[in-house]
Amino acid sequence: MPADTIDEPERSWVRKLGPGLITGAADDDPSGIATYSQAGAQFGLSMLWTVLLTWPLMVAIQVVSARIGRVTGHGLAGNIRRHYPRWLLYGVVLLLVVANTINIAADVSAMGEAARLLAGGPVHLYTLLFGTVSLLLQVFVPYTRYVPWLKWLTLALLAYVGVVFTVQIPWAQVLAATFWPHIAWNAQYVTTMVAVFGTTISPYLFFWQASQEVEEQQATPGALPLIEAPKQAGASFRRIQVDTVIGMAFSNLVAFFIILTTALTLHAHGVTDIQTSAQAASALKPVAGQLAFALFSLGIIGTGFLAIPVLAGSAAYAMAGAFHWKRGLELPPSRAKGFYSIIALSTVIGMALGFTGIDPIKALFWSAVMNGVIAVPIMAVMMLMASNRKVMGDFVVSTRLRWLGWAGTALMAIAVAAMLVTM
Repeated sequence: MPADTIDEPERSWVRKLGPGLITGAADDDPSGIATYSQAGAQFGLSMLWTVLLTWPLMVAIQVVSARIGRVTGHGLAGNIRRHYPRWLLYGVVLLLVVANTINIAADVSAMGEAARLLAGGPVHLYTLLFGTVSLLLQVFVPYTRYVPWLKWLTLALLAYVGVVFTVQIPWAQVLAATFWPHIAWNAQYVTTMVAVFGTTISPYLFFWQASQEVEEQQATPGALPLIEAPKQAGASFRRIQVDTVIGMAFSNLVAFFIILTTALTLHAHGVTDIQTSAQAASALKPVAGQLAFALFSLGIIGTGFLAIPVLAGSAAYAMAGAFHWKRGLELPPSRAKGFYSIIALSTVIGMALGFTGIDPIKALFWSAVMNGVIAVPIMAVMMLMASNRKVMGDFVVSTRLRWLGWAGTALMAIAVAAMLVTM
């Protein structure tokens, strides 16, 4: 079949799920779980509205990032390098790599602590085991064989939907808090709100999904960047839309249930200071029972295995795009040494932070805040690229998508400004 008429519509809806589903699920990593748990424990139901508000904005900005990758055949860093000043590129990439490494540290530590809570034994041993297994899978298993396992790991997130059915739910109060929120304009509330926004609409997700669209295109026989094969656009854009809408809905549904569970259990029983996802699981045991505790703990381990490749991989894609290295999870390590070196370094440094006096968990909340802050300029650059014919050719984004993308950017900017004012 000619390259410009690949029959993507014949895929089943399950096969259409890929970069968007994995990106959405990876958003609910152990560090994200800790942020959502803190929001629910500290402020009860009053943070539920954030998940509803961010879903369409999250869909829009992730569709934009996916389209940039699929249209141009380059990830975000590669496109920034080609069209924007070097200082912007290097600043963005540096902040992303630092934030991702801190997130990896928090995630592997949380996985180790969750395993200790479930089975006993030394936390550091579990941390080393989980980090090492994740690193080896990324380096030695080709992308096309690895990605189906990542899809299955998204099912680990259903643990958090299951947890909420172990407690009584006052649905009238839940609906009121979701659709008619009460916002407290004080430093604690606004900073937590920025952290929730930052862990929901995170820069590493933009970089990952754009790069995975490039991987998918390169792994599909006959597929070309859309700017070179415009007849492939209709099928590709439909797949991206289905994939991203479902992936982000799944992500935000799980975030909603984490906030709801911790609000109805921990906040209701006066437990308002939760710093880690493992601490949230432990605190659930006396107030929600053994089943809720076990589901929450198992979910931490499953989502950690899903998130670490996304965190390390997005850092590697960003660095490789910035310095024009060979890159791709489908390539063997010998052909992409710089790319895999970043994956290895970020994962190993993340594991090592758990053995130092540095408290990656305390840094975690502020890394979520930092993600919220740095998301603003990155989103602005993405929207400019997506509307620029020099970048996108005839595939500049539609007016509706442009409005939603800029609305998400404005929301993040307003939240960050409100945080700075209240602080």
